[in-house]
Amino acid sequence: MSAGEMDAIGRRARDSVPYLFPEHISEVDRLDVQHYAIRAEIQGNYLAPLDRPQRILDVGSGTGQWAFELCEEFPDAVVVGFDLVASKANAPANYCLVRGNLLQGDGLPFADDSFDFVHQRFLVAGIPLQSWPEAVRRLVAVTRPGGWIELVESSYEVNPGGPATRRLFDLIGAAASLRGLDGTGEVGRRLPDYLAAAGAGAVQAGTLTVPIGEWAGRAGSLGAADFRAAASRLTDVVESELGVDRDEYWELIATALQECEQHRSRYVIPYAYGRKPPC
Repeated sequence: MSAGEMDAIGRRARDSVPYLFPEHISEVDRLDVQHYAIRAEIQGNYLAPLDRPQRILDVGSGTGQWAFELCEEFPDAVVVGFDLVASKANAPANYCLVRGNLLQGDGLPFADDSFDFVHQRFLVAGIPLQSWPEAVRRLVAVTRPGGWIELVESSYEVNPGGPATRRLFDLIGAAASLRGLDGTGEVGRRLPDYLAAAGAGAVQAGTLTVPIGEWAGRAGSLGAADFRAAASRLTDVVESELGVDRDEYWELIATALQECEQHRSRYVIPYAYGRKPPC
């Protein structure tokens, strides 16, 4: 299959997904900054208690940065990225990209019981709210008995949060809801329920918090950069779908960042992981 045909498939797949963030050349940079902010907070790349996994699947792999780092940490493992679009160039030798849509057809294009570790992060902006139970069921299906599944998701919560910050998240949530996506943080609250309903056991859940602002040094600078870029990327969506003037919206972003600096705010990130029961 030619590169042009692959690009055409990618475009058709993207057109069928209500992804909240529009395509933008700098989205690659934002996703990497987001990854580095999470890694700085948890001092690593995952929370599940892994033991030398040999086959790893990253669903919604984005730029591929998380998967690339797992390739380095587990050089004997095969790490598979699954996404609608291509990863960055210069992938490690033990990395493989499979392009596709988690929600199309009968499920992921892998046999059941294939992976020791299945990871999915920040797909709340692309998976419709009503599709989450089935999406998680598909993740659990391809995990081998005794393997782990880990979910890390976005929320609409910043603590402490000022009035501009709350207004900003209200607008983003409203834009998400118009597309059938989670606009209230329900997905984050239900991650452990989704895993348990799909058959995972030993489920653990909690929240991470990423600082926003220079008050927290490099980690806070990364958090603020991701916050600013993500909110700014939605300017056209908020203007066209909610009727908010873009200058007013940009001022809201600036004020929200000032609030986060003043209040030493942190962005709340729910997570859950569980183990597929051994046979």
